[in-house]
Amino acid sequence: MVAGPGRSVHLGGQIAAGTDGAVVGSGFREQFGVALDNVVTTLAACGARPDDVVSLMIFTTDMAGYRAGRKALGEAYRSRFGRHYPAVALVAVGELYEPEAVVEIVATAVIPDSAGAAT
Repeated sequence: MVAGPGRSVHLGGQIAAGTDGAVVGSGFREQFGVALDNVVTTLAACGARPDDVVSLMIFTTDMAGYRAGRKALGEAYRSRFGRHYPAVALVAVGELYEPEAVVEIVATAVIPDSAGAAT
């Protein structure tokens, strides 16, 4: 992924936290969509869109859940990011900061300069 000139946006880890801060869902499939929603919401707050994302780091404590749900996870991803595929890494970890969380997503986006934006 090569980004053009623009402003970089670096999002800290987004988990499947609801508006009250509590983790929503118990497995990878349930939590993945909520975490993606939180990425999209945070991007919007920064003036960015999913198409501006150049990198996603996905950390999980449930690699088996990822493997078992790949089709549904792909659908969840495309419903938020469409056919935009940034550089992605999936990393299995022993635990996340929030004990109930099984997935955490770190995103980097580049908001194109208005002079370099496509019309």
